[in-house]
Amino acid sequence: MFFIIGFLVVIGSVIGGYMGAGGHVDVLWQPLEFVIIFGAGIGAFIIANSKAVMGRTLGSFGALLKGPKYNAAAYLELLGVLYAVFRLAKTKGDLALEAHVEKPQESALFTQFPLFMKDHHVVDFVCDYLRLLTLGASTSHEVEAVMDEELEVHHGEDHDVVHAVQVFADSAPALGIVAAVLGVIHTMGSITEPPEVLGHLIGGALVGTFAGIFASYGLFAPMASSLQQTFDADSRYLMCIKVGIVAHMQGYAPQVSVEFARKALSSNVRRSFTEVEEMVQNIGDAGGGG
Repeated sequence: MFFIIGFLVVIGSVIGGYMGAGGHVDVLWQPLEFVIIFGAGIGAFIIANSKAVMGRTLGSFGALLKGPKYNAAAYLELLGVLYAVFRLAKTKGDLALEAHVEKPQESALFTQFPLFMKDHHVVDFVCDYLRLLTLGASTSHEVEAVMDEELEVHHGEDHDVVHAVQVFADSAPALGIVAAVLGVIHTMGSITEPPEVLGHLIGGALVGTFAGIFASYGLFAPMASSLQQTFDADSRYLMCIKVGIVAHMQGYAPQVSVEFARKALSSNVRRSFTEVEEMVQNIGDAGGGG
């Protein structure tokens, strides 16, 4: 939503200011200039990135429109998931989690939390590390190191997407100059034409420079920045899980482990201690079965 609003403000300000000064919008329509700039940019994007990065980049445009996946309600529910897991593990031992992590879709423990269950990647992330507990992993710093490595890989994949968009943004002004130079070359080949024809050709060439700079600073660079902020916000979800599990492995009570996890959240999505306390009191006991 904010991406669309911002883009409309950029378009409206630039085109509105141009028209207000007496400019003619039809002069800006130079499709062959756009083919040179964006066609070359797409080609360079294909050269510079692997198939996996290209796929993730194309798939990330939904994040531009929707923003971060997780809101305050999702984080509150996540803390409830962690509390339910830690409470069961504390009362009946880590082995009581085995049936739940092997078939989370059938687990009475996890199915209490529909927002959590919608994200299969997060469910797998939680279950993988709880499975380590059921297999006997007990050294918190070793598990934390593995989690940090997985989070770093995840962060690196996000960075590749942001970098790909940023490189496209950085290349657009230069490709705009390429389009403008080609337009000037074409104009010089028509130097014997009357002034009105030459003026049109020169104007078309200059549109290339305008389009490249406008696309870079008005669209693609802000897109890269928006994606970075969205990815950073979403990464706090996994970080919250990590902090909670590590605290549990260090022997803290479920309420304390959940409080550690709550403190890892950004202020805009972090619910108060009282809200979390009220929420966990309403969590049902899933028992030891699946």
